[in-house]
Formats: sequence, C-alpha cells, structure tokens
Amino acid sequence: QDAPDALPLDDIRGDVVFDDVCFGYDEGVPVLRNVSFHARPGETVALVGPTGAGKTTMVNLLSRFYDIDSGSICVDGHDIRAVQKDSLRRQLGVVLQDNFLFADSVMENIRYGRLDATDQECITAAHQANAHSFIKRLPEGFETEITADGANLSQGQRQLLAIARAAAADPPVLVLDEATSSIDTRTERLIEKGLDALMADRTVFVIAHRLSTVRNADAIIVIENGEIIERGSHEDLLAQKGRYYRLYTGQYLSLIHI
Repeated sequence: QDAPDALPLDDIRGDVVFDDVCFGYDEGVPVLRNVSFHARPGETVALVGPTGAGKTTMVNLLSRFYDIDSGSICVDGHDIRAVQKDSLRRQLGVVLQDNFLFADSVMENIRYGRLDATDQECITAAHQANAHSFIKRLPEGFETEITADGANLSQGQRQLLAIARAAAADPPVLVLDEATSSIDTRTERLIEKGLDALMADRTVFVIAHRLSTVRNADAIIVIENGEIIERGSHEDLLAQKGRYYRLYTGQYLSLIHI
C-alpha cells in the first residue's frame, strides 16, 4: 500500500539503485539475497541466469508489485516505498514475451501505452517501433480491429505493437522481459531495430535467456539462486571464463549443432 505521506514521482532521469535487497514470496524462503547494483541514467543493464534465478522478481520489486523484506530500492534517490505506486509505474515501460492485446483497433491498442496520446503520437510511436509498415498493410490500417488477444496477428506483429505501445508511453525506464524469445530470427531483426530506437536515452533492463541479445549491454549481471555471482561487460565476463562464459558458449555451440 502507499504510505500515508507518499509523494508523487515525476520527471525522473532513470537512476536506479538496488541496495542489499532481500526478498522472498513466502516467509523463510528467500528468492533474492543481498542484491546490490546501480543502473545509471541511459544505461542498459542485462539480467541473465537460469530460470528461477530471480530475474523477473527484480523487475516485480522495481515496479513495487511486492515490497522487499530488507534493503532499499531507490529511483533518482527516492525510496520507492515513499512514493505513490501509480506515479512510479508511469515511469516504467514493459515489453513482455507475451503481451495482452484488446479487441479494439490497432490505434487504440497502441494508445493503451498512454491514454491521452493523440492519433499522430500513436502513429509516430509505430514508426519508432518499426511497426508502421506492417500496420499499413492491414485491411483498415490503424483502424483494423484486432480479435481477442491479437489472434488475427502473428506473434511478431503482436510484439511490434507492444513495442509501439511502450514507445507511446515514452517512459524513462524500460524493461524488456524475454521480448524476443519466441520470435523467428528474421522477425527478431525487425523487432530489434524497433527496440534499438526505443532504448535510446533510457535506462533499460533486459531479461533474456537468448544471450545474443545482451552482448551490447553496458553491464551484464549474472544471477543464480537469487544472488549476483558475476557482473561486467560481455567481453569482461567471457574473459573470466566463469558462469556467463559457460552459458554463452553453451548456447553458441548448441546453435552450431542444430
């Protein structure tokens, strides 16, 4: 719940600090242990590790879907427990692996990112997300009605609309949670172009199993059993020949053998 004296959080730069964060969904069962890192404004931070390591939990805590057990999470120097949840969440844009689309027009699905966005702002967001070309090929363009949960669109088209929705929101902090994991390689290139434009000048958290998508991150954080076990650039972590090296080379060799 919001604290009685919670203040609004507006016009942030995107400076995010996790300081000795511990958390568990159930008492006595820790999911994150003593997690500390600093994401500076405009940096891209990749969170990698096996399923269940705690990557998505970190994003859930940043969004304040749960309160931490100990430590602190600060955005631009403000402890997120001292700010209004709604104002915090308006500063965050999220693109997931599976995104929910409404039975409404393409335009209105993009506008969901920011409800007061004009038609022109939605069209601009579609251009930025690299979605405009496929939208114009739809029977009614931006006024094409989407069936329940986007069943009349391909997985790649649904993902491009989700990126356009995030572009319309224009958030200072962006979270990409497995945003390209279920996309074929050709479509992934289109989506990555849209993501590159969206990521510019924002603080970005990238959660990915496909490690080819995190190579250009400013910092890579390797999480295992709820703890940070390695951190550094792609080149630094490969040189260490530790957990990241084994994850990365294992994926590369598996691709060669397909």
